[in-house]
Amino acid sequence: MLKVGVLGAGHLGKIHLRLLNQSDKYELVGFYDPDEINAKKVAAEFGYNYFENINKLIDAIDVVDIVTPTLSHFDCAKKAIEKGKHIFIEKPITNTLEEAEELLELTKQHDVKGQVGHVERFNPAFLAVKDKIDNPMFIETHRLAEFNPRGTDVPVVLDLMIHDIDAILSVVPSEVEKINASGVSVISQSPDIANARIQFKNGCVANLTSSRISLKNMRKSRFFQRDAYISVDFLEKKVEVVKMKDAPENPGDFDMILQNAEGDKKQIYFENPEIDANNAILDELETFANAINNDTTPIVSLEQGANALRVALQIIESFKN
Repeated sequence: MLKVGVLGAGHLGKIHLRLLNQSDKYELVGFYDPDEINAKKVAAEFGYNYFENINKLIDAIDVVDIVTPTLSHFDCAKKAIEKGKHIFIEKPITNTLEEAEELLELTKQHDVKGQVGHVERFNPAFLAVKDKIDNPMFIETHRLAEFNPRGTDVPVVLDLMIHDIDAILSVVPSEVEKINASGVSVISQSPDIANARIQFKNGCVANLTSSRISLKNMRKSRFFQRDAYISVDFLEKKVEVVKMKDAPENPGDFDMILQNAEGDKKQIYFENPEIDANNAILDELETFANAINNDTTPIVSLEQGANALRVALQIIESFKN
C-alpha cells in the first residue's frame, strides 16, 4: 500500500480523504490544511490525522494528493516533487502554462509520476463509449451548472469547460489549429458563460458551451463521425449510440432505412453499451496507484493536463479579440 497524504480539506478534499481512507491501494497517513480551524474540525469529525506542518506530512508519505485552490497547485506540487514524491493534482493542473511546464520538467528530473484530476475521463458513461469514438469530425458539448460561489475564483473555462476540453483532446487524433471564443461576466469578475469553437488540423470542429449561472445542471457531449452519432450524458450517466451500415437487400418490416439523393441506402441501428457503475474519483486515484506500482503512464498524465490548460488559456485569450 502506498502511503498517501492530502493537501487541502475543503469540500473536494474531504471526499478524497474519505475515499483514500477506504481504498485498499493506499494507506492514508494524514492531511494538511492552512486553515487551522477547519483542519481541526475535520480531524475531530472524521478522525483523520492532521499535520500542522506541510513538510512533515510530505516527508511521511509516498504520494501527495493536492486538492487545494488552483493558485497554490504549483507551490504544493513543486515542494512534493523535489522531495521525490508522486503527485495527484486536481484540475486545472496549475494557474499558468509556465508553471505546468516546470512541473513536467521537475517530474522528469526527480523520476516521479503525476496525474491530473480530470475526473470525467473516469465517468462510466464516457468509459462505455470511448472505444467507439473513432475520428469524430464534429463535437458539441454543453456543461451548465447552477451558481455556486465555490468555483468563482477562476473563469468558467478553467472551472467547468476544461473537463470537456480534456475529454475532447483524448479522442481527437489531431492538433488544435484555430480557436474562436466569447465569454460574458454576469455575477463574477471573470466570465460566467463561455462558448468556444475549436478547429483541429484534421478538420474536426468542436463547439463547447459552459455556464455556471444556469437554472439547471447539464453535462452532455455529442460526437458525430462517419456512420455514427454518439451522445454522452455525464450527469445522468447515460449514452446513446446510433450507427449506420449498408442496408440489406431485403430489409425487414421494422428495419430503419435511409436513402440519400444518390440512391445509397443505409440501415440505422442502435447500440446499447453496458455502463458499469463506479466511483469515478476513487477510480482515478486507484489507477494512479496502479501506474506507480506497475511503472506505467498515468491515464491522465501531467502532459495531458498541461495540454488541456493550454487550450483553456487560448480560449480565455480569445475573449479579448
